[in-house]
Amino acid sequence: MRALFSRDLALAFRIGGGGLMALGFFAMASLLIPIGVGGAEEALTRIAGGALWVSALLACLLSLDRLFQADYEDGSLDLIMLSPTPPELSALAKAAAHWLTTGAPLVALSPLLGLMLNLAPSAYGALVLSLLIGTPALSLIGAVGAALTVGVRRGGLLLSLLVLPLYLPTMVLGARAVERASTGLDPSAALYLSGAVTLVALAAAPFAAAAALRVNLR
Repeated sequence: MRALFSRDLALAFRIGGGGLMALGFFAMASLLIPIGVGGAEEALTRIAGGALWVSALLACLLSLDRLFQADYEDGSLDLIMLSPTPPELSALAKAAAHWLTTGAPLVALSPLLGLMLNLAPSAYGALVLSLLIGTPALSLIGAVGAALTVGVRRGGLLLSLLVLPLYLPTMVLGARAVERASTGLDPSAALYLSGAVTLVALAAAPFAAAAALRVNLR
């Protein structure tokens, strides 16, 4: 499991690995929003939290189709499934590597992008905390979708259609937490619910992904 985790970390930052691509997309999507809105500070402040969460969600989607597909194409996935490590732990290791190379950089970059979007000063803590709590769920749920579509030619669109509805609770709760903090209200309820979604995904996603891989590799 540790070797698989280290391998995925190394592959993510190679050319075409997707780690830096997701970070670049997150930055570009967030920076284009002020241009589209027209620079109105009040409007930017109002939509900043939701805009950053939508950008983070789409950035996570970019590299999901390579989570298992590349291993499937070169035969590594068969060896992973036949290894002594349970498939559930292998799926968890790959989801953890995906979050560390995609979700964690987004969390680190979010305060700077919040500044660009004129985010209210009181909402920076809620923004970082909501992304830190919520983005692991995006990687875990995405791992299930990637396992379901492994072996499907050009399955990126199908993968997006599968996971986007499951992403909505995390995105809505994260954006809600930032919105409440920006207006001076307590964001704790939204953060707790977002954490609950992440914990449910942590408990269920590795088993669902492993089951999907067993079916697709028969």
